[in-house]
Amino acid sequence: MEHTAIVNTFKQQWQRQFPHFHLSNCHIIVAVSGGVDSVVLFNWLHQLGFGISMAHCNFQLRGEESGRDAAFVNQMAQTYALPLYVQTFDTANIAAAKQLSIQETARLLRYEWFQQLREQLLLLPTMANKQILIATAHHANDNMETVLMQFFRGTGIEGLKGIVPYQAQEHLIRPLLDFKKQQLLQYALYHGLAYVEDSSNESNKYTRNFFRNQLIPQIASVYPAVEDNVLQNITRLREATLLYQQAVQMQLNKLVEIKGNEWHIPILKLQKASPLHTLIWEIVKTFGFTAAQVPEIEKLLIAHNGSYTSSATHRIIKNRKWLIITTVQTLDSPNIVIEAASEKQTIYFQEGVLQIQLLQHSLPPISNHAAVAMLDAQKVSFPLLLRRWKQGDYFYPLGMEKKKKVSKFLIDQKLSKSQKEHIWVLESNKKIVWIVGMRIDNRLKIAPGTSEMLYLELLPNA
Repeated sequence: MEHTAIVNTFKQQWQRQFPHFHLSNCHIIVAVSGGVDSVVLFNWLHQLGFGISMAHCNFQLRGEESGRDAAFVNQMAQTYALPLYVQTFDTANIAAAKQLSIQETARLLRYEWFQQLREQLLLLPTMANKQILIATAHHANDNMETVLMQFFRGTGIEGLKGIVPYQAQEHLIRPLLDFKKQQLLQYALYHGLAYVEDSSNESNKYTRNFFRNQLIPQIASVYPAVEDNVLQNITRLREATLLYQQAVQMQLNKLVEIKGNEWHIPILKLQKASPLHTLIWEIVKTFGFTAAQVPEIEKLLIAHNGSYTSSATHRIIKNRKWLIITTVQTLDSPNIVIEAASEKQTIYFQEGVLQIQLLQHSLPPISNHAAVAMLDAQKVSFPLLLRRWKQGDYFYPLGMEKKKKVSKFLIDQKLSKSQKEHIWVLESNKKIVWIVGMRIDNRLKIAPGTSEMLYLELLPNA
């Protein structure tokens, strides 16, 4: 491609990929490392006439080179009279503290700071009515390396569609994905653009560098067109992914019933779905489950009632004819002590609002509503304890003369495992007087001679 024509090609690609972003309505934060890729990206965007701010991350990983890069970018900003924002990170120590690789830590720090910077710029009067974008210099070779790394590491079809040009939620664009590294280098050399070299790019201790410096060149010795072929495959896979996502969504619409914060999936329907393994993965992947857990989840389809498997944030429970995906509840919630009786008080806790009222003179009609408890106040001892139920708890359900374990009572009520985790009890003198929102203890029920009532009502959180 002629060096003078490549900028026009870039302009055409921009109009095709980012049709909603124009000179008049957007400002671009360009991530400039000082390397040839970011220098060329900056040069092309500047030629197109966009309003630009420069952003540079100093990860302090390459000694004097890191300082040299920062100084180079600072000189660029002065030459073009553009604002430059620089952030320095203690990357190595942060990586050690978070137990992450250096590369992953640097990536997280970089993108988190870009978002913070974008939020700051949005507050400037000069940015009123502007769309602020973040542009990085990922190019075609980066894309190819990413897909090959994903393929050998193990991934689904999503991982093979490559780096996307636009991530709307992050306001992140990658305008160079249609251009190879060699094109960028040739352009920089032809136009005499200064840039800095990163010596770590020559080290094969990083996985990406091994693919870039060794594996891909060796493959190219057998298949000379490997770069073009892989890039064409990425395009085809990206299109195939769109069709795949549409097909998956149609299946999920038939299978999943959303009830509040829970997903309910009928087991019989799921067993008949095909391909089962893939569909289960598509259902559970957003809830913190790994691909390695899919066989475990498949076993739940024929497991005993109440069986479950968990991720860090969610649990999948078999409840009779359903699989239920629910959040993992914190089981060590604090107990709430209600010190003394008063005319009226309100208690706020995880599952709702508990209103307590002491009625001494006129008694209201007896209520059969499960959210209301009416207790003989003379038989209630303060302080009361509001807590989660636990194994070993028992009470005398209203209408029964014999005690019953709370666990058995909840089974009889046909509650799922996740529903049981939301049950609290009210305790007086180490005796359960109310399964909150369900049943009072028979020993504290209102009798004909009752003159004072403790009236309790469970209300939902506002």
